[in-house]
Amino acid sequence: MWQASSPTSRTAFAEPRRSSIVAKIRQVWDPGGRNLRWGEPFDRFSLTDAHARARPGLMQNAYSPPTGFSVMPPVVKNLLIINVLVFVAQQGPLADVLVRLFALWPVGTPEAALRFGEPTRIPDFYPWQLFTTAFLHGSFSHILFNMLFGVWMFGMRIENTFGTRRFALFYFACVLGASLTQLAVTSYPFVAQNAAYFPAFTLGASGGVFGILIAFGMLYPDEPIYLYFFVPIKAKWLVLGMIVFNLYAGVSGTQAGVANFAHLGGALTGFLLIQFWRGKLPVKPQARATA
Repeated sequence: MWQASSPTSRTAFAEPRRSSIVAKIRQVWDPGGRNLRWGEPFDRFSLTDAHARARPGLMQNAYSPPTGFSVMPPVVKNLLIINVLVFVAQQGPLADVLVRLFALWPVGTPEAALRFGEPTRIPDFYPWQLFTTAFLHGSFSHILFNMLFGVWMFGMRIENTFGTRRFALFYFACVLGASLTQLAVTSYPFVAQNAAYFPAFTLGASGGVFGILIAFGMLYPDEPIYLYFFVPIKAKWLVLGMIVFNLYAGVSGTQAGVANFAHLGGALTGFLLIQFWRGKLPVKPQARATA
């Protein structure tokens, strides 16, 4: 369990507007890079006030108006609501249907296999499962960690920095990257080795959460995170430690029932997407032309 501290430091990204209202907002929270369009470069640390004034088009907002920091921004709020509603539905008679249709099942599986000693039909893989798996959870602690300590605590900061639509794209891109990675790992025994056992399905928003954590560690590397509310550790070291642990656990198989490779896939997708927006990859984003 960890808790992010309150934002206190100014960032290098600043609004070009110098009104008193904006100045007051920035005393509480710097709007950061939330006004960027999808195809524009993004580097939270390299743009100074002078750069912002010289490139005013970069600071125009096409996604959400600069209304200041929100503790419950739109994407985070809707993710919380939808995930909680789906979790409640999982506790009723629809549980089996939801898992069969919307959890992530491997490809290449046989039509049926033994489960608890009985021949059982194996559910099929459907493309929408790459996204819907992120709305299902296996237990109360699972959804509590993902939604409260992942999507809300850290996603709140990232959505206020990215903006609503960019954050939504970022989150679901990380979910997709996590699902594809996990799908490759879980499908390999059936596709390459013609396995005949009953497969495990995957559910949970952890891939998107790890993308959010990567973004937090990259944008706020020195932000202290309080483990168990008492032990401070910088965000960059916490995120790095979680990545190393998941890599070790995934390769060694020491965490049975945990989709470590989904976590790594979501984290890698988030890292690459931010690096793309920063112009650090061979493929560069294009800045929007301004009049």
